[in-house]
Amino acid sequence: MKKQLAMLGAAVMIALSGCADQADKNNTAQEDSSTMSNSDMNHSDMNHSGSSEVPPGLKNASNPTFKVGSQAVIHADHMPGMKGSTATIAGAYDTTAYVVTYTPTTGGDPVKNHKWVIHEELKNAGEQPYEVGAKVVLEADHMKGMKGADATIESAEHTTVYMVDYTPSTGGEPVKNHKWVTEDELTAK
Repeated sequence: MKKQLAMLGAAVMIALSGCADQADKNNTAQEDSSTMSNSDMNHSDMNHSGSSEVPPGLKNASNPTFKVGSQAVIHADHMPGMKGSTATIAGAYDTTAYVVTYTPTTGGDPVKNHKWVIHEELKNAGEQPYEVGAKVVLEADHMKGMKGADATIESAEHTTVYMVDYTPSTGGEPVKNHKWVTEDELTAK
């Protein structure tokens, strides 16, 4: 009888542990989906910090609203902790900034409405900006699977883009050389 109770107890423990594992998987899936923004973007694979190198042909802004070395408040929410943080301007450039939808070269679901890829980060980009709906190939490497991916231009605007350094408002390690924030996503500090 004791042996049967011990076996029954072991079976109950195994069954309960299986339920706990499934609950953990469900909670993880819910947490992952909560990191998605309104535009269906998940930037968990984004390279938060990057090199200060810029694409060939990118021109420094002649008269940027935010000068290199100055500070501004970020109003973009491309990544957790970005909105409301103080940025130090690391670079300012005049270009066309695009919102793109692309399918990662690493597989998976399309990334919709990714902000921002600039004109100089598109393969074989000519002088003229692309129109909405144009099919392009990305040279940007902001996220895993981005470089070499086929993309569609969702919107385009000629603007000043900024490379910024900031510490996330949620805490954590400082982010260096984040590419890109547009002028309308910043306000004076």
